[in-house]
Amino acid sequence: MAANVWVAITAPGALPFGWPARAGKSTWQILVEVNLALVEVLMLMGVVYLLTRRRAPVDVAGRAPDRHRARAETFALLAYGATGLLGGFLLARAFGWHPFGLHLAGTLFGTHEHLPPAEVLTWAGYNVAVYAVIPLLYFRRRYSSVALGLRSTDAKNDVLVIIVVLALETAFQIFALAPATLGLPPGQLAAGAALTFLLYMAGAVLPAMVFVYAILVPRYLKLTGSVTATVLCGGLTYAGLHFWDAWTVFTSPQTTTLSLIFLLFTYLGPGMIKTYLTVRTGNAWVHVWAYHAFAPHTLLDTPHMLDTFDLR
Repeated sequence: MAANVWVAITAPGALPFGWPARAGKSTWQILVEVNLALVEVLMLMGVVYLLTRRRAPVDVAGRAPDRHRARAETFALLAYGATGLLGGFLLARAFGWHPFGLHLAGTLFGTHEHLPPAEVLTWAGYNVAVYAVIPLLYFRRRYSSVALGLRSTDAKNDVLVIIVVLALETAFQIFALAPATLGLPPGQLAAGAALTFLLYMAGAVLPAMVFVYAILVPRYLKLTGSVTATVLCGGLTYAGLHFWDAWTVFTSPQTTTLSLIFLLFTYLGPGMIKTYLTVRTGNAWVHVWAYHAFAPHTLLDTPHMLDTFDLR
């Protein structure tokens, strides 16, 4: 509530962000959008609870090591993640590109610039290596696939959750955002969707799945002993990995504060539902298919990839 009031007071007319997808919208309209999106996330959590209430309880916290080791691993992972963001900034800037965070420049909101394909491919390669491959190689030597949430303990229920959540989220995004993807010719749609799926799977989906949901979430639950606190920690971590989003503006205290607020407005909710899906199912893959790979990325970002690779 305080963040909404602050935004309304300090930027009543327009926000300083380059969001082609929100061009012409007032601050008030955007505030309504982000708050409705959070309400939708909370409703989805309720649906997930109903879908999973009869399955055998999953001891996600029990998959983490003892509290002392869990604390050490958590702080080490967070420091590693911050180092990864710094490395993404330095690498991208060395080539004159947008800093590498979990999202590519232009993701979800569009961009006024034409990204070079080399930037996209390097972003995907860097993120999957830093946030997925390296952490997985390290932790897989010490923990089983079940302990990392990489294997289902109730495949039937997991599939049910995926189908229902994906259907609801896709319907919501089509209704609220009217994605341009749906208006593409069949040939462009097929090629663009496949390309977008693969690139975002490498650059955003797998990095988040491994780093946050497979490894950090069980440790958050072990340390806090609270599902609510774990969901918030997962949401905050997910939002933090988007710190370098290309639309953010850090040129003054006001624009910096607005950028941080809208990073939370944009990514806290999605990070929370992904965490909740993981805690309720014990399967870090569930959120990948239910609430990340297809909706939003393939659904919303296919036109962006078609333009980037000059496929239309």
